Amino acid sequence: MPVIVSADEAHPTRRRATSNGTGFWLTSYIGANRYTATAGTPPASSALYPMAFLVEQDPGAVVGAHYHQADQFQVMVGGSGRLGTHDVAASAIHFAGAWSPYGPLAAGRDGLQYFTLRNGWDTGARYMEFPDNRAALRSMSRRHREAVGTITPAGDGLWTRCLDVAAGDCLAGSDPASGGGQFWLVLAGSMRHDARTLSPRSCLFVHPEEAPLTAVAGADGLKAMAMQFPRRP
Repeated sequence: MPVIVSADEAHPTRRRATSNGTGFWLTSYIGANRYTATAGTPPASSALYPMAFLVEQDPGAVVGAHYHQADQFQVMVGGSGRLGTHDVAASAIHFAGAWSPYGPLAAGRDGLQYFTLRNGWDTGARYMEFPDNRAALRSMSRRHREAVGTITPAGDGLWTRCLDVAAGDCLAGSDPASGGGQFWLVLAGSMRHDARTLSPRSCLFVHPEEAPLTAVAGADGLKAMAMQFPRRP
């Protein structure tokens, strides 16, 4: 069964957090992250481990250029800002492959709200302003992979799709076995799945071995973002 967390279920986790001196609000949805993890052995970097959380970046706040050890999607759900050379606002989507630097990410005057979605454990941002982080990238064989906007299906299973579904119509996802897991995010309207009605900012993760997601748009229709990670090497 998909991992499903509604906006109402996640809201009690909302708390202040900081990264490299930049403050923001963090709401945890799926999996532990470096702000919520308790003591113990973290998941292996090679393990499939879904992580999802909502970031509310303060007006005018800037997150410096950095990278992560896990593949990552970011979906903008409110406010506006600038990501690298791209203006971003609600419904914009960004993908950064593991070890691919991106940014800076600057919030506009109304702030910027976005989901961060990963399929592997990550220890946190590694900022390019620090020489040790730049040296670590130079020492490894890697592929820089980054995109802003819709991603057409790639040979390794990576794709993104924005869906507008009329009220009462059925939604059928593609086979998740072709990639490294799928996230689905309700942007507007509502989604009915297994007797649950999911409101905006609700999140689902489908593992590669599961059946394709099926759902029905609610009475006010549905706008959703679907994303599939590339297969693991």
